Amino acid sequence: MKTIMAIIRIDTMNETKRALSDVGVPSFTATGRVFGRGKGKWDAKVLEGVKEDKPEAIALLGPEPRLRPQRLLTIDVPDAKVKTVVKAILETNQTGQPGDGKIFVLPATDTYRVRTGEKGEDVLD
Repeated sequence: MKTIMAIIRIDTMNETKRALSDVGVPSFTATGRVFGRGKGKWDAKVLEGVKEDKPEAIALLGPEPRLRPQRLLTIDVPDAKVKTVVKAILETNQTGQPGDGKIFVLPATDTYRVRTGEKGEDVLD
């Protein structure tokens, strides 16, 4: 059993929900807004100006990148579904541009359904 944590763009949330449902994962947890940054400098509007070689945009870029609002998904799946889920998230969210997000796959040692007390992979369905 694994926990997949995916940080994605907010505007791809609906597409990602559909993609996950299409591969048999209708349930997951989404955290409203998380903020983070990658290693690069960015600000979408400023980067457009930088691409157009506008000096005022280059000056605004500044020495440190700003935090970007994104969405955090937490999905617990059986080991057999990990590759399928990761592929669905990648295909839905990959634009090739900075800020596409990250996917982390972590071991999950056990899962419990609070309502019934059931435990293990049966809880994931």
